[in-house]
Order: sequence, then structure tokens, then C-alpha cells
Amino acid sequence: MLKLRLGLPKGSLQDATFSMFKKAGYEFQVDSRSYAPAVDDDELEPLLLRPQEIPRYIEAGILDAGLTGKDWIVDNGSDVIEVAKLVYAKRTRKPIRVVLAAQNGSDINCVKDLQGKRISTEYVRMTERWLGDNGVEADVEFSWGACEAKVPDLADAIVVNVETGSSLVAHNLRIVEVLLESCTMFVANKDAWADDWKRQKIENLAMLLTGALNAQGLVGLKMNVPRTALAEVTKTLPALKKPTLSPLSDEDWVAVETVIEEKVVRDLIPKLRRAGAQGIVEYPLNKVIY
Repeated sequence: MLKLRLGLPKGSLQDATFSMFKKAGYEFQVDSRSYAPAVDDDELEPLLLRPQEIPRYIEAGILDAGLTGKDWIVDNGSDVIEVAKLVYAKRTRKPIRVVLAAQNGSDINCVKDLQGKRISTEYVRMTERWLGDNGVEADVEFSWGACEAKVPDLADAIVVNVETGSSLVAHNLRIVEVLLESCTMFVANKDAWADDWKRQKIENLAMLLTGALNAQGLVGLKMNVPRTALAEVTKTLPALKKPTLSPLSDEDWVAVETVIEEKVVRDLIPKLRRAGAQGIVEYPLNKVIY
């Protein structure tokens, strides 16, 4: 049987990734000691790896496709096919930022101020290229993490990724410059992309994963509406597109169905009821394909 070797991020993104796949229709089971999760699709061969490594393995053809951060693609300089942008993170649905940060009150206020300084980061290659592009010479040291704790005793500044920025604030640090805005990317090996079967499998996964992300924060809403109240009800609805209208067995009534943001439902349903809608049903969505 043909299989697609798929790299999935181990660590902080793991739970969010499995949750997204579940909404897309794929159920993963993983043992805490295993790097090879089980999945209910015999055509997939998943491996859990550090997201830092996934772009290199995809470029080398060891993996056919996988999910990794744009930041790690850039840091590795990996030549891969970027199939889809999947904007999700550990806590939010916002892109992360790779930033230069320094202690509050320090004399580092721009990249030029890093001349001769010591920088701690996981993004060694990206940081060195960025410094070189700006004509700055500095000592860039690799860190296994916890960069925030190294300023000012072990480093003058750090280059880290931030989602909310709360860790920087807790360590009395401030953002000096943003090097890159990043999100999770679904990427593929060039040879795999040239293979008809693998490409179709990759495109199918990308479509379903994107649909699962599109559905976050949305719900479906359906109701029965007398034709005499139809104009007032449809005017009240904030829809992605025009609501779907279907005739009922009673020609004086119409079924109305639409997709809306979940956060507006609590205020919207009483308005719809007062406008004449009846039998209002709210239901969850797993995927929305545009």
C-alpha cells in the first residue's frame, strides 16, 4: 500500500495539532514513549519530531510532508513546497513573532546596538544572517531554551519567538525589533509533490486541515421563519454569505440556515426569536471549506 510519511510537531504544538486533525477527520493515538503515533488512515505514516528538524527531513526526502513553523523553515534555509498556511499556536490562533528582546533600561534599542554584544537564541542561522544583512558583528550563542533567564548575566540580548509576550514581561524584557512573523506551515518535499498520488493526498490533507481551522469560532444556525417575518429575520443575520432558504411543507413558512461567529449567538438568538423565528437550532461545525 502506498503511504505518505508525515512529520508532526512534538512538544508545545502537539496537543493543538492532534485536536486540529481530529476536527479534520483523523484520529491519532500516541504513547508518551513513542515517536510513531497510530492513526485511523492506513495511507499515513506519521512521525513525531521536533519542529526544528522537520524542514530538514522534508527537504532531504526522509519525510514526504509535515507541519512545522515558518520560523524553522527560514532558520534552516530549507527548500520545500509551502502547501498551506495553518494559523494556530499553543494558546491562540494568531501568528507568532520572532523578536529581538533586551532588558528594560538597556542601551540596546535597534539592531545596530548589537555590535560586539552577546546574543542567546535557538535561531542561530536566522540571527546570523539578519545581523550580516545589517552589517553587525555579534557573538550568537545557541540556547536550548529559557533564553529569557540569560539576560543580562549570560547574554546582552535574545532572539526568541513570542505568542503573547507574557514571558518577556515576566523577565523584565522588552521587544526591540521583530525579525519575522511566523505560523505553522504544511510543507512538502519537492519529489513527493511531483508524485501524483502523494500530491493528491497532501492536497486533501491541506484542504481538510484548513477547513478545520476555518470552523473554529463558528457555528451553524437554522430556524423556521414565517414568510411574513422573513425580511426582518434575514436582516438580523450576520452571515458569511446570504443565508440558505428552503421551502417547508407549509408554504407560509421557510427554513433558514446560516453560519455565524459563535460569540454573537447569545445576543442574536433573542433578536431572531423576537423577529419571528421559531425552532432555532445551534450546532457545532468541524470544517468549513471556502
